[in-house]
Amino acid sequence: MIGIVNYGAGNIFSLTSALERLNIPFGMVNTEADLDKYTHIIIPGVGHAGTAMQKLEQTGLVGPIKALKKPVLGICVGMQLLTEHSEEGNANLMGIVPVQTRLFNKDQGIKIPHMGWNNISHKNNLLFEGVETDTQFYFVHSYFIEYNPTFDIATANYGMPFSAAVQKDNFYGVQFHPEKSGTAGERLLKNFSNLKL
Repeated sequence: MIGIVNYGAGNIFSLTSALERLNIPFGMVNTEADLDKYTHIIIPGVGHAGTAMQKLEQTGLVGPIKALKKPVLGICVGMQLLTEHSEEGNANLMGIVPVQTRLFNKDQGIKIPHMGWNNISHKNNLLFEGVETDTQFYFVHSYFIEYNPTFDIATANYGMPFSAAVQKDNFYGVQFHPEKSGTAGERLLKNFSNLKL
């Protein structure tokens, strides 16, 4: 049973639609007590990382999320919230994964935001079980998580390599939107829902 952290900074409709298609039961996490109702937690997110962090702090859920020992998946801005700091709003984030979130460099001749389908190459990780490497996933973001071989479980390239997915202990993050990435994205959500710790 998946709990979706409901803090006003996520496009929850696409995610809940994907979970319904997969027959994965879910509910909303609004309070600390709600975290206990679910075996797996997803932190969705769209928009501005600094604003999203403020909204998450207002819920009182930051400390309880950091203390979780069950599988947690951050999607897009939800993944960025797991990092230490974002250049977006010069914001300190949850600091679960000790890496930085940075703005893409326009000087590399790339369009910002990075929007559309992009291949990822992934490591052998349960989150990507049954997903071929070089599979395409759907991205929409202007900020990226710097590549770090310790935590990186999938890499994409947009003017430079960046982390498409990270893992630290029971915390996972994906920069792309699995709920908008067709069959491969649905497989990833299914894999997440099956993770055992």
